[in-house]
Amino acid sequence: MGALVGSQSEFQKAYRPTSALAKTVKFRREMMEAHLTDGRIISVPIIWFPLLHEATVEQRKHYEIGAGGASLHWPEIDEDISVAGLLAGADTQNS
Repeated sequence: MGALVGSQSEFQKAYRPTSALAKTVKFRREMMEAHLTDGRIISVPIIWFPLLHEATVEQRKHYEIGAGGASLHWPEIDEDISVAGLLAGADTQNS
């Protein structure tokens, strides 16, 4: 068996995000996309959120990012969604 060349310090670990923070939200057809600061895009069906689903295109455009990127808020329709909730998915049994 050959000797291991190099030391552990020469190898870099893969990037693993430690937090999920939103920077923008886009709507495409029947999907909502939350673009995160680490480069990820979470895409979920708008139907998961009845208030957003029934909202107009203009109402969907007027959102606020709160808690440093941890939450999304649409003041015109009083909808609040956490980024953690988007990552966890929807529990349609409790809707």
